[in-house]
Amino acid sequence: MLWTVVGKELLDNARDRRTLASALLFGPLFGPLLFAVLISVVIQQTVSDVERPVSLPVIGAEHAPNLIAFLGRNGFEVERWEGDLAGAREAVQAGRQDVVLVIDPAFGERFQAGLPARVQLIQDASAQRAARNVNRARGALNAYSGQLRALRLQARGVSPEVLRPLVIDDVDVSTATGRAALLLGMITYFLLAAMLMGGLYLAIDATAGERERGSLEPLLTLPVTRSTLLLGKILATCCYMLLSLVITLVAFAIGLSFVSLEELGMSANFGPQVVLLGFLLMAPFVLLGAALMTLVASFTKTYKEAQTYVGVLIVVPTLPILFAAFLSVKPSALLMTVPSLSQHLLMTALIRNEPLDPGFAAISVVSTLALGGLVTWLATLFYRREGLMG
Repeated sequence: MLWTVVGKELLDNARDRRTLASALLFGPLFGPLLFAVLISVVIQQTVSDVERPVSLPVIGAEHAPNLIAFLGRNGFEVERWEGDLAGAREAVQAGRQDVVLVIDPAFGERFQAGLPARVQLIQDASAQRAARNVNRARGALNAYSGQLRALRLQARGVSPEVLRPLVIDDVDVSTATGRAALLLGMITYFLLAAMLMGGLYLAIDATAGERERGSLEPLLTLPVTRSTLLLGKILATCCYMLLSLVITLVAFAIGLSFVSLEELGMSANFGPQVVLLGFLLMAPFVLLGAALMTLVASFTKTYKEAQTYVGVLIVVPTLPILFAAFLSVKPSALLMTVPSLSQHLLMTALIRNEPLDPGFAAISVVSTLALGGLVTWLATLFYRREGLMG
């Protein structure tokens, strides 16, 4: 009798082609496609910015010919700015220029006197688009200053090493897959969202939708207990959520295979093994998500009202992932008891190609299934109320 209810709900939801396409195609495919496109654009811009010469307008270039020649040898296309300082400020503020270099008229005199020569970098710190060019210009000026400092010390018979009392060697122990996790760490967010979207419409239609259409009352008169009826609806929702999860994982695996992370010194560890393990780790969340959406939708009276409340509910499981991304939390036995957060931490470990802790995985699976079972039990209690019909 339970599987009869499950089959009925699966068939009813499959008949709505538009809803089915939205749940199983638009949601699962849109996230991976958008993710792959955004990463590809970031990689293309990063690589092209490194190789592309930077246009650098300069006011007072005639006062420091050696500095201008140094900038030209280091990837800058120096343009003599004919305007004044006020015009340069206005151009940068308006976004027509990323940065303008202003050389003090007394640059040469102070340089010959062995005094610090002054230059100004006019920039807009709030313009993120221009930050890369500003940093490149500042780095080139610092390099030129370092060369002059070394030459002045040598001219006075002092070794430049005197100014280096400490030599710092950076030893990077990160792996290519570990660095890739910085970009791929939000994959769990898309997986959870796609899963919930896969069962959203069925959870709403099987509860609030049937109440609004008036088909819930005759359905309750059938020779089947209310608990069995509700469990059938929840299991049908779980089936669509699992299917959405599979489609999303496969879409990510295919999409990331076309992304050239190697150009950034990274490697996407998202092969068939990661897809299989990711499915096993994420699948326990399906019961909790289906039960929560069904329970919330059961309290509503219309389809639109259910869409509003369940739509807000979808955001809740993703909040721990955002906190984990900002706080850089490490896996622990206590955090493994938090649904969605535990799945995120375990999926991140998979992407980083780190060995999974079987104990952590077991705690995540058991705690998520236990909480899902508890919510399912609460939903069955609500369905036994005589006031269900409103």
